Formats: sequence, structure tokens, C-alpha cells
Amino acid sequence: MKRASGILLPISSLPSEYGIGCFSYEAYEFIDCLKEAGQSYWQILPLGPTGCGDSPYQSFSTFAGNPYFIDLQDLILRGWLTKNECDKADFISNVNYVEYYKIYINRFTLLRTAYRKSHIAENHMFLRFCETNKFWLDDYALFMTIKDNFNGISWLEWEAPFRLREEETLREFSTSHVDDITFHKFLQYIFNEQWSRLKAYANSKKISIIGDIPIYVAFDSADTWACPKMFQFEPDGTPTGVAGCPPDAFSATGQLWGNPLYQWAFHEETGFDWWIQRVSYNFNFYDVIRIDHFRGFDEFYSIPFGEATAVRGTWMPGPGMKLFRALEESLGKLNIIAEDLGFLTPGVYKLLEDSGFPGMKVLHFAFDSSRNSTYLPHKYNKNCVVYTGTHDNDTTLGWYRNLEKEEKEFVDEYVDILPETEKYSNFSLIRKALFSAADLAVIPMQDYLSLGSEARINTPSTLGNNWKWRMSKGAFTEALCEKIYMLTSLYGRLPESN
Repeated sequence: MKRASGILLPISSLPSEYGIGCFSYEAYEFIDCLKEAGQSYWQILPLGPTGCGDSPYQSFSTFAGNPYFIDLQDLILRGWLTKNECDKADFISNVNYVEYYKIYINRFTLLRTAYRKSHIAENHMFLRFCETNKFWLDDYALFMTIKDNFNGISWLEWEAPFRLREEETLREFSTSHVDDITFHKFLQYIFNEQWSRLKAYANSKKISIIGDIPIYVAFDSADTWACPKMFQFEPDGTPTGVAGCPPDAFSATGQLWGNPLYQWAFHEETGFDWWIQRVSYNFNFYDVIRIDHFRGFDEFYSIPFGEATAVRGTWMPGPGMKLFRALEESLGKLNIIAEDLGFLTPGVYKLLEDSGFPGMKVLHFAFDSSRNSTYLPHKYNKNCVVYTGTHDNDTTLGWYRNLEKEEKEFVDEYVDILPETEKYSNFSLIRKALFSAADLAVIPMQDYLSLGSEARINTPSTLGNNWKWRMSKGAFTEALCEKIYMLTSLYGRLPESN
């Protein structure tokens, strides 16, 4: 990886029309701004369809795309929707925050209308897409149709013939619900078409896309329902253990994520075929992949199903380098960033070294009372990616304002901030990231916009107020592009500098 920089901004945070960021012309404008600002990368969050809680890390499929990101203006141009139909839909009360309930109710109504007018079943490109993606699309479309039929409840609560995939039941249901199944395939076709076009535009501007794939899949997903052998399940589909993190300084009861755990022996017996399919498919979507919770490949934390907290968990061995060797043998050298944050054991360090993947450095974690954190920029080697913060952190301005007095004094000393210039603390920290030896520096857009805690994307272990923030239209100004370009040039991260 050459010395470069990029910006982190979720698709949902773009200032598009109709309630949520999507693959609209504003996404193309953002790419133009990245180019003008001298950036080489755009990092996004997972693109999968979201359910209750709206988290992109809890998706109904590891292969499918989120229909919320489909550009409705494109469907207007195709004649499948009218501008009046879209304008009448109630999507937002506040342009700076996504209101997911309104999106869920109104967007799918419009997408159904577009589907009916598309006559997509007669389109040979659509039929080719369905055939090429049959290995996941058939199960996903059927899963979503059954889920709609059961009013959205988890598949574990479905009637037994559906839950246990009895062939005759699924055959009869599929025959009687062809139109609904085709609708879900239509959504994936349009999503794939629009995203492929946007990514091609980014690449034409020499902007690479960094995608993010969670290590785990959601329990309520087509992946778990369609192939329960891959997971630690009882015969009736109940998980034996679920994923999370043990108690630490940030949480006395740990983090109970609830994702099903992999049956790693099965994956090894099959030559990690599903993982090869998954990673290969994602490299069609992204140029670089950030794998979330890299530690889980060395050891994973298993919490007995039904526990109310993560206190009673056990560390179990993961697949280690066997998985990554299988991936490399099949797919060649992998452009992967390892999310190696948190408490790391010697085994994780060894796995990171053996894989050769760059790890992550987050400046918000650098200024602890020891004054000796490995996240301090002067300790970096080249093979890493530095962030001021991530989607799970407060914005840099919000973080700085909420520091304890001793920690704030350390930050001030380290980045040379005077008390009267506190409002510039975010750019002081940005400069430290860009100045560092790290090959790649990625800065959240909120930090370049000097926004406070109101622009935070996610607060882990909380529900109801996450994944909502959106950038204001016109916020990425010419002046800001020039400022970012100047900093990028100053610290030798321009594309033409390498």
C-alpha cells in the first residue's frame, strides 16, 4: 500500500434526496470532491440490508445490498416512478438525520411501484444477473418473502416447516409467491447495477473504495437459515453460543452482540468454500476490505445462548492462518485491513504478522494515563492505517470536549494546542494522523467538517439513536477541498506524490 489518505463516510450519511444517502448524483459529487481534495480512498460501512436496530453490522444477508440505497431519481428517469410520487412520500422531519421507520414504510411502497412498472422478468440482463448470483440470491429472495409473510419476525419463530426448510413446503410457497420473490431479486439487481456504476466512476477518478465486512453474520439472516451447518446451532435452529466481548474497562458486563458463532470444523472440512465465496463476492464491490473484529479469527468469545450479559463467556480457538491461506490460494494476494482494536493477545499479534495485513491505529485511544499507548503516532510502523476515530467513536471535537482534565492536558501537550485554540483541536489531531508513518490515513468526514457529538454515527451497546447522521448539502465546500488538499500535499499523501 502506497502512502495515501482517504475519508470515511457511510453511504447513508450522504445528503441525497428522499430521506437517506444513496447512489444518487450527490454520491458522484462526493467522489468529485474527494478527487479535488487529493484523496485516494473512500471508506464506507457495510452495504447489506438492515433490520431492527438499523445496524449495518446486523444484515439480513452477507451478500445482498440494502434497498434503501437505491437511487429513486434513477427510477424516475427510467419511467418506473414519477417525481410527484416520490415527493409526496413522508421521509424526513430533519434533513441531518435518517428516520428509518419512515424510510421502511415509504421506500418499499415506491420500490413496489417501480417493480410493477419495470416488467423486469422480461429483461435478459436481469435474468443473467439472477443466474450468475443464484448461489445466494435464490435463498435470500425466498427468505425475505417468507419473512414478509410472517410480518417480519425472526426465522427462529417461523412455523416449523418453514424454519426447518421442508422441501415440499418451500416448493409450494415458492410457486404461490413468484411475484414477491422476483420483487426481492429486482431490488438486488437494481442495487447491484447502481453500485457498480458508482464504483466504476470512483475508480475512473482514481478513488478506491474501502468496504467493511463484519466477521459475523446476523442470526436473523438468509445465511443462517439457508445453511445452519455452518453455525453452532441445535437441531431446531437455536444457537448453542453467541458472539460478544468480555467485560473490560468500558463495560462491566461486556458486550453481548448475539451473532451466531461459526462451526469452524465444518468450514475447514469444506476448504472454507463459503468464506472464499464471501470474500470473492465482496471484492466485486470493493477495492479494499476492512474485516471487522480480526481478533475473532485467532480466538472468539463464546457466550451461552440465553445469557443476559457477556459475563459468562469462554475464549475458544478460531481458524487462524488456515483460513487466510485458503483465501490467498484461491483469490491471490488480498487487499485487507485488519480491525485489530481492543485487548490483543500474542496470538493476535502473530496472526497479524503472518497475514501481513495492515492493522488499525485510532488516535482517540492514544491518550490514556500511561502516556505510553501503542496508538501514539510516533510509535507507528508503515504497515498500518491510522484514523482519528471510527464510526464507533465520537467525533474528534466531541471526544476532545468530553476528555478528563488530565487526558486533555496530554492531548494539548502532544499536538501543541493552546487553551484559546480549542476549537481547532480536531485539525490538530488530523495533522498528527496525516503526519504519521502509517501508509494510509483515513479521516471521518465529520472531523473535516469540525462537527461535535451531534454528528456521531454510533455509540456501541446502545439502541435507538445510531446510524442516523447525515452530512448537510453543500458542506463539502471548495474551501474545504482546498484545505484538505493542502494538508494531504504537506504530508506527502497526494496520489501523484507516490
